[in-house]
Order: sequence, then C-alpha cells, then structure tokens
Amino acid sequence: MSQSPATEEIDRLLHEPARLRALVHLAAVTKADFTWLLNRTGLTRGNLSVQMSKLAEAGIVDVEKRFNNNRPQTLYRLTSKGRKALKGYKQGMLNLLEKLPDG
Repeated sequence: MSQSPATEEIDRLLHEPARLRALVHLAAVTKADFTWLLNRTGLTRGNLSVQMSKLAEAGIVDVEKRFNNNRPQTLYRLTSKGRKALKGYKQGMLNLLEKLPDG
C-alpha cells in the first residue's frame, strides 16, 4: 500500500508518540536533563533513553554528558535541524488535518 502525498509529508521519526512527546517538551526549553524529561513524558528510563538516542543519531537533539555534584547528568538540547524538523512536522500535520471533512 503506497502512502498518499499528504501522509508523505509526515516525518516518521518525529511521529512516533514517545519521541514526539519528548520533542514537544524539549522545544519549550533551552535544554533539559534526562530526569526532567523522564518526569514530563511519563516514559520509562529505557524507552526514553532509546528514543533520545535515535533523535541524537538523526541530529535532531544534541546530547551533553557531564557531572553535577559528582553525579552523572545527561542534558538534551533541540538542534536547529530539530527545530526545523518539528516545525515542518507541525505544518505537515496541520495540512493533513485540514483535509478532514467537517462533521
């Protein structure tokens, strides 16, 4: 089954619910640590870790690992590529939803 032109606009990497949830929260801040995202998204540690790794591999988020008070801390930041991708995703979804019939 081939996709319609409207659904081809949707970025499958961003469309996955766990990744989208993390990205929406990340877009609202300059940077966020793993625990903050974990609390906001309600994902498990393993799921959040896997999803953020996929986004990092795609260049959507930057990952910074450091120590804070001798404890490891992982920080995430949405890249300019990520902000552009999220904006494009939003527009694609709006375009798709605009095609829904009223009522």
